[in-house]
Order: sequence, then structure tokens, then C-alpha cells
Amino acid sequence: MCNLYNVTTTREAVLQFTKAIRDHAGWNEASFDVYPGYQAPVVRVGDDGAREIARATWGMPSPPAYVKNYDPGVTNIRNVGSPHWRRWLGSTSRCVVPFTSFAEPDPASKVEGGRVPNAWFAGKEDRPLMFFAGLWTPWKGVRKVRDGEQEYELFGFLTTSPNEIVSPIHEKAMPAILTTPEEVDLWLTAPWEEARHLQRPLPANMLVIVPPQPKPNLDNESLSL
Repeated sequence: MCNLYNVTTTREAVLQFTKAIRDHAGWNEASFDVYPGYQAPVVRVGDDGAREIARATWGMPSPPAYVKNYDPGVTNIRNVGSPHWRRWLGSTSRCVVPFTSFAEPDPASKVEGGRVPNAWFAGKEDRPLMFFAGLWTPWKGVRKVRDGEQEYELFGFLTTSPNEIVSPIHEKAMPAILTTPEEVDLWLTAPWEEARHLQRPLPANMLVIVPPQPKPNLDNESLSL
């Protein structure tokens, strides 16, 4: 399960790749890690039909049977045949999530007495811009008990069977990844019957293992997400 990814790209690159015309996220980070419950940029189609970068919280609403007094959210979505997820499969609830690398826990590399490290994956060694095939929704509820009920915009992304690069590390799943403007167009606009085939493993020759991304000097960064 992917519960950590990194973004090292520019707002302009995302706007150009996705044909978005506006940025509501106020995004200006050079590099940042995204964990469940964090806010991060997604690209979606706005109410007027124009594409936009928005800021949303990672973790879609959980199935009611798993919710008690708060809902931390579901980050990865596999079973799109479930009635819980079918309501968000239409194009108005789809988004794409920019990333440049993503992590999977790597228990085989754990040092005795230490924490389980992550293995990091990217399109190439230089970490090109790619996108997760995502879903988003407005939601009102409790994410943390101490914060009480609030209004959110939430997102998560689809997973699928792992390819030959990911499966030795994480044998159960990998994110559904989009790599071309044409795939982004299809995901954001096509009927579900046409877009659903994008929930598939990325070919093995389009993914490599990379070292962790060096952290920027935050003393000179203006963080807005």
C-alpha cells in the first residue's frame, strides 16, 4: 500500500502537462513528502468545465462499517466494483495526482532493531512528472476527534496489481499511474467504461528504483500546503 509519495516539480509543469488553466492550491514548494491526512495538489475539472489545480486532503471517506467516532480515510482504492466506490467513478469525481516518486515499505531491507525502510520508485532516475489516477469528493465529518466535524475536499488514488519492479518489494499492489497527456485527458473526461482500463500496472520498463529524495533547505522555503 502506497502511503507516502514525493513531488519535485513546478506548478508550471503540472499546468502545462494537464492543460489546467488555474491554480487554487497556492502551491510553491520545491519538494515535499505527502503522507495520509496531508493536503496536496490534485488536478480536476472545475464546475465551469476548466481544469484546475486544487488542494485536497489525502484519504477518501471510509466504508461506513469501518467508521466509529472518526474517519482517518482510505488512501488507496482497489475494488472499484464496490458500491462504496462506484458513486465516485464518474468523470466529475476523478482527478489526477502529480508525483515524481512514491514509496513502498521494504521489510526485507530492515536492519535488526531498526525501522522498516521504504523503497522508492520513479519513472526514471531523474524523476519525471507522473500522475496517479485519483478520485476526489467534498466531505463533512470527523478526521481527528480533537478537531471535531469539519468540511474537507478529499482524494485517494487507484491501485492495481504490481509490476515486476514493485512486486519483489510489495507483492499485493501498486498505484495506477498515468504517464502521458493523452492518458490524463482520458481519465479526466471519458466515460468510466473507457477510462477504467487505466487501472493497470505500469510496464516494468517505465519504472525504476531510486534513492530517497534529498530534503530541501526549508529555511528558505515558503510552505503553503
